[in-house]
Amino acid sequence: MKMKSLVLGIATACCVVTTAWAQQPSEQFVALPSYRVGPYAAGGSGFYGGIIDYFNLVNANGGVNGVKISWEECETEYNPSRGVECYERLKTKNGGATVVEPLSTGIAYGVLDRLPADKVPMTTLGYGRSDAANGKVFPYVFPLISNYWSQAAAMIKYLADKHGGSLKGKKIVHLYHDSAFGKEPLPVLEALAAQQGFELIKIPVAPPGSEQQSQWLQIRQANPDHVILWGWGVMNSVAIKTAQRNGFPREKMLGVWWAGSEEDTVPSGDAAKGYTAMTFNTPGHYPLLDDLKKKVYAAGKGNLADQSRIGSVYHMRGLTAGVMYVEAMRAAQEKFGKGKPVTGEQLRWGLENLNVDEARQKALGVFNMFPPVKTSCDDHEGSGAVKVQQWDGKKWVAITPNWVIGDKALVRKLTDESSAKYAAEKKIIPACMKS
Repeated sequence: MKMKSLVLGIATACCVVTTAWAQQPSEQFVALPSYRVGPYAAGGSGFYGGIIDYFNLVNANGGVNGVKISWEECETEYNPSRGVECYERLKTKNGGATVVEPLSTGIAYGVLDRLPADKVPMTTLGYGRSDAANGKVFPYVFPLISNYWSQAAAMIKYLADKHGGSLKGKKIVHLYHDSAFGKEPLPVLEALAAQQGFELIKIPVAPPGSEQQSQWLQIRQANPDHVILWGWGVMNSVAIKTAQRNGFPREKMLGVWWAGSEEDTVPSGDAAKGYTAMTFNTPGHYPLLDDLKKKVYAAGKGNLADQSRIGSVYHMRGLTAGVMYVEAMRAAQEKFGKGKPVTGEQLRWGLENLNVDEARQKALGVFNMFPPVKTSCDDHEGSGAVKVQQWDGKKWVAITPNWVIGDKALVRKLTDESSAKYAAEKKIIPACMKS
């Protein structure tokens, strides 16, 4: 009897392994170390909801050349150590993760050195380590569309344009989340302050940022011309409301794009009216959103519990990430073979050879939703263009009709210097990877 049970057990195990093996080649697996609880849940749920909505839409349309996309989430609560644990747990699932998106600068830093050995590309869409734009040093990291350094440079250009092209003699406060995220733009802001002659006043806020009275007392005493709000989560609405209580005009506040969502302004009430923030998505309605409602939400497969969030800032940002992944999958299949999943290394090639131009955007129903993106070995960012949006009391409105690009030469200089230092520390020989 024991021998019979053993034989049956082995047979069952064989069947399970065979079934798992058979399923692996048919799906493209994406690792999503996400966060839907904790102080940053609104951002995580909107962003990952957008990614998953897009994957569901692509699957409803037959997949990528017939290849369906699969994914798995792992709750990080935006905690770097948990994020690393989630990455380790997900990277070998379903035949191996072929791309990972942690939506956290701290987590991105924590897994960055593991990627080349694991051959898993990581996207850091609008965040993370900015010098990773140099693909010769960071072949598996993609700070797509626009990174923090490009955004900081664009912020200063926008503010300078408001003062006739010069910020000389002006005061700018950098009110920032006291973390790797908040400190990331400092090299650009400091360089531009020295170059243009404005005073940069740096004021940190301890996470999560629910108490800022002492910081706004400093701001009131400094009487700056502008405040750059580099916040995240509850810190943003607290800053907006505290600014009102201290009599600081919201029109003089300019938020990072993680401080420019409905979740930041709606809880702030009337205090948010006139507040401006950066974005790499243009607010508005797009054909893609109609397709989502018709093919995904009508079928009960939508990822957002609150459908009023469809097309919101975080949701749209997640949709943009989904577009980037799927276009990279298409590019990789064009090179390595259609009708089958590509490996992580092959998808890395696809991410490095993206070309989502205006014509492609129109075909996807997302024209002008984000700037045209074209990546290469030298440029894992692919754009660097941004817009400025303003809260009118009910919705976000783009107030820069065209995409804004800051001092690209300065950003590239800092990128090359910083990535060269990293390469020397890690004994990396910068080079383009062979396809």
